[in-house]
Amino acid sequence: MRRTTAFRNWMAIKDVQPELAVAQFMGLSRQVPLLYALLSVNAVAVAYTHADMAPAWLTTIVPAILVVLSTLRFVFWIRHKGEAPSPARAVALLRRTSVIAAILAGAYIAWALSLGLYGARAEHAHLAIFISITAVGCVFCLSYLPQAAVLVVAIISPPYLAYYVGSSDPVFIAIALNIFLVTAVMLRVLLNAFAGLAALVRSQAETERLGRENARLAHTDALTGLPNRRLFFAELDSHIDSAAEQNRAFAVGVVDLDRFKPVNDTFGHLVGDRLLEAVAGRLRAAAGPDALVARLGGDEFGLIVTGTGSQALAIAQRVCSALSEPFDLGEVTVTIGATCGLATPTGEGCTAHLLFDRADYALYSLKASRRGAAALYSAEHELRLRSGHAVEAALQTADLAAEMEVHLQPIVQAAADAPTVISVEALARWTSPTLGRVRPDVFIPVAERTGMIHRLTTTLFGKSLAALETLPDTIRLSFNLSAHDLTNPKTVLGLLSAIRRSSVAPSRIIFELTETAVMRDFAIAEASIRLLRAPGVSFALDDFGTGHSSLNYLHRLPIDAIKIDRSFVTGVADEAGRTLLAAILALSRSMKLACVAEGVEDASQLAALRDLGFDTFQGYHFAMPMPPAQFLASLPASADKDRRTTGAA
Repeated sequence: MRRTTAFRNWMAIKDVQPELAVAQFMGLSRQVPLLYALLSVNAVAVAYTHADMAPAWLTTIVPAILVVLSTLRFVFWIRHKGEAPSPARAVALLRRTSVIAAILAGAYIAWALSLGLYGARAEHAHLAIFISITAVGCVFCLSYLPQAAVLVVAIISPPYLAYYVGSSDPVFIAIALNIFLVTAVMLRVLLNAFAGLAALVRSQAETERLGRENARLAHTDALTGLPNRRLFFAELDSHIDSAAEQNRAFAVGVVDLDRFKPVNDTFGHLVGDRLLEAVAGRLRAAAGPDALVARLGGDEFGLIVTGTGSQALAIAQRVCSALSEPFDLGEVTVTIGATCGLATPTGEGCTAHLLFDRADYALYSLKASRRGAAALYSAEHELRLRSGHAVEAALQTADLAAEMEVHLQPIVQAAADAPTVISVEALARWTSPTLGRVRPDVFIPVAERTGMIHRLTTTLFGKSLAALETLPDTIRLSFNLSAHDLTNPKTVLGLLSAIRRSSVAPSRIIFELTETAVMRDFAIAEASIRLLRAPGVSFALDDFGTGHSSLNYLHRLPIDAIKIDRSFVTGVADEAGRTLLAAILALSRSMKLACVAEGVEDASQLAALRDLGFDTFQGYHFAMPMPPAQFLASLPASADKDRRTTGAA
């Protein structure tokens, strides 16, 4: 019973593999036209040899109808030769072909046996040849559709066997049995060959499926399930091509998570991975269906947004807002944030990497000033980027030892009318042979972005130590470290090596840090600070008050001093500003930290700060940054004498 059902389903072409159905149709389209051409030619030949012996309707009308039907099917298959229809359409056409083949086979055999009533032995032999050719031709040409071949053989075999066996002519009985045996053997061979074809198609389909799966895995981030960097850039290339052809607007975005590393360091990589998965889901939802979201690596994600720059900016701002909401990760709830840079294709020759670099530059610029927001690459960015490229090219070929120098700005104690220099801050200065004087706020970010900051820092620190050796022992040196310096073991070891080689006492060195430098990777920053403190250097937290977590870092890090940002000093004329400054001063004293007011530019600010209790200052009111020799010449004679005496001893 089960075999009967299976055979019935097979004959009805049910549950056929989609790829196999398409392959069958394509194979038939090459062979079936030959079958109908063969039948038409043989039918005309048979009709011609019986024209004088059989009725006209049997030799003219019936064969004409059969040839016309065969010609129509011939044209149909010629038109669809090599076509690859959908699997569903292929199955429907295969079923139709089986039915039509069975009908035409029945019509041809009925017509042929009807002609057997007329003519002599030679004509009967011609009919036997026609029937045998029809049977063999059908089996061969329907090899890609064995169901139709089986159906045709089942339809034509019983009539001609009955006809010739019933004729009592041993020759025609032998011919009939021979035809039957040949077609049966050929049918068996056909079924074997088709089984091999089906196995091959299944193997190819499985190979293609595995290939597609491998391609999907190769283009998918394993952790988040988002497209990965490779697919992102492939899609970006495709969008650039289609935008040029169809004038379709789009934008590319780079999203960088804020404060992800502290979460990862504090709670571990398992929580970090769960956070990235949650970020991916929230990114998809916030970006919407008109955006491709990809993970580019680490805590960096990419966006490709269909629409204008303003529409993309609105989506990016929505993404940043969504990622600023707290993430409930089960046992912990964390709050991070995100900053996004966007760029739209403009002009000829805009490549994927150029567009990505523009978005990345917009992101980089925004993170330096206003995290948690989104910005679109603009003409101002372009101007700065071109300038940055020129600076980068000049830095790559610069002789840092010859072109870089340090200027010193004094930090003074001015509780009385006569200020006393207690330390100097070393400030980088670069004079390029090609660009001339380049500002630090221009070349230092370029050095950070291009990985040249290590050489720059170690070179400037060596020059600062050399300058400090010429100053009185009572004067200390403040030297700024960036986030890249603090998280680079090579730079930290280079600084320690320079301190050991120098004749300067480590206690005369103060490293200044910003909150950004600490936030980059708190665990590594803390380890670097403790390593650098080991010889006896001090640390100051610069730009105090501008970050949201400065108080937290005062408790968690071994900081010796704070430098109040100049934006607070400018507010000393207001009551609210004075109250805030007094609170910061009280905090520093309670924590036994030195406190320096930066950016003092006039006597009125100095007087107001003194009234509040400040006694240590830095700013243009006292001195502009100057070369070491000029600074040394500006010192009182007594201080210079102390230096010479100490050096002589």
